[in-house]
Amino acid sequence: MMPENRCSSCGVVMKRKGAAVFKCPVCGEGTIGRCAQCRDQSVPYRCEACGFEGP
Repeated sequence: MMPENRCSSCGVVMKRKGAAVFKCPVCGEGTIGRCAQCRDQSVPYRCEACGFEGP
């Protein structure tokens, strides 16, 4: 069973078009998920591995 991808900002399960999942741009360890709505509104996110915060 595949794990659900959740938005790092709001926690919603990402199923909609426009969502993105990527490694942290600073540490490369943490996985960051961004739903379409939080990406559109530039809601801040935080890397659970290193604490980096970004829009």
